[in-house]
Formats: sequence, structure tokens, C-alpha cells
Amino acid sequence: QVQLVASGGGLVQAGGSLRLTCAASGRTFSSYAMGWFRQALGKEREFVAFISWSAGITWYADYVKGRFTISRDSAKDTGYLQLNIVKPEDTAVYYCAASKRHYDLTLEGGYEYWGQGTQVTVSS
Repeated sequence: QVQLVASGGGLVQAGGSLRLTCAASGRTFSSYAMGWFRQALGKEREFVAFISWSAGITWYADYVKGRFTISRDSAKDTGYLQLNIVKPEDTAVYYCAASKRHYDLTLEGGYEYWGQGTQVTVSS
């Protein structure tokens, strides 16, 4: 079992920055790939980014590429999502997730464990 707690959300102006944190506990988080997804009101949850267990591989959805950065600190069992140059369309609940399987990491089904989500609201 891996428990994930996402935090760091809040209200930010368009063009601003925010850093989300995903704190893990339970089994060794460093052996899990980590992903971030988001769900806007009335929409389906969508993929944002993932990072491999070794942090050697990262992948981003086109709509956040160049603006968001995913990272992890395995020594602290913590993952991060840095949001820069945010847009109103980035408003959503952001979820972190962990995967032992290391494939299908752009899909919700690729993850076994999920955090509770943190709200990000971008004002125009």
C-alpha cells in the first residue's frame, strides 16, 4: 500500500506559478512511477505528466508542455508538479498517483494508488 497526499493548490492569477506536492508513505515510493492528473468541473480527469521511478524519464501532455515541470525527491518520498505561466484553463483538481507497473502511465488505469486531490484555481 502507498498513501498519497497532494497539497499546494490554491488561487493564482493567470501567468503566475504554483508548486504542488505529493507526499507518499507506506511502501518504498522510490520504486514507483508517479503521475499527475487533473479534473476540471464537469469534465473527465485527464493526464498531465509522469516521471519514472528513477526520474530518468518524464512525459507531459501537450497542453502543459513547456509550462509545467514534474520532479521527485526519492529521499523524501515526495513528488512535485511546478506550474508556471498558468492559464484559466488550468483550473482543476489536481491528483497525484503512483504506479508499480511502469507502463500506460498516461492513462488512469496505469496507476494503483491515488491521492485525494488539491484544487488549483487560476483567475484571469
